[in-house]
Amino acid sequence: MQFIILTGGIASGKSSVCKILLENGFSIIDADKIAHKILDKKAAEISDTFGGEFVENGRVKRRELGGLIFNDKRKREALERILHEDIYKAIQTKAAYLKRQKKPFIVDIPLFFEKSGIYKSALTAVVYAPKEEQIKRLTQRDGLKKEEVKARIAAQLDIEQKRAMADVVIDNSKDSAHLQKEVEKFIKILKERTT
Repeated sequence: MQFIILTGGIASGKSSVCKILLENGFSIIDADKIAHKILDKKAAEISDTFGGEFVENGRVKRRELGGLIFNDKRKREALERILHEDIYKAIQTKAAYLKRQKKPFIVDIPLFFEKSGIYKSALTAVVYAPKEEQIKRLTQRDGLKKEEVKARIAAQLDIEQKRAMADVVIDNSKDSAHLQKEVEKFIKILKERTT
């Protein structure tokens, strides 16, 4: 199955790109949304692994857990072992359904290049914003301290490396009108590849 992967760095603007793609008739399989659902299903395991303070009323306290795992590579890897297999199975199931429906779709996987062992034939598009812009957006959006922001960015592959590895770069370093044009170019590439 040919996958079209959308990835990027934290606060690079993937949500804005997905919104435009949805408006143009694409379905989005959002790995983060899938992960959030699976996280709560695994609340007991999260509590056992990381401590009961990270779970409340059967739901994982994501912000608190994020503060822990973004500062500790081993704990981050432990969380990935709990979640990743189920996330990939859910992506495969949704992708198979959309393919049967003959609906065009994009798979939004933030950590694709970090954990990309499964989709060898994927066309990859990176939503790009320079690191300084990521820091600025993440600080404004989530109200995090600069150290927290830097820890989250450092937990991912550098955005310049992702840019170099991608088949397509969607530049989100300017304004929304520029981003609209970038996504339109991306859609044109997709249509050329699928017709």
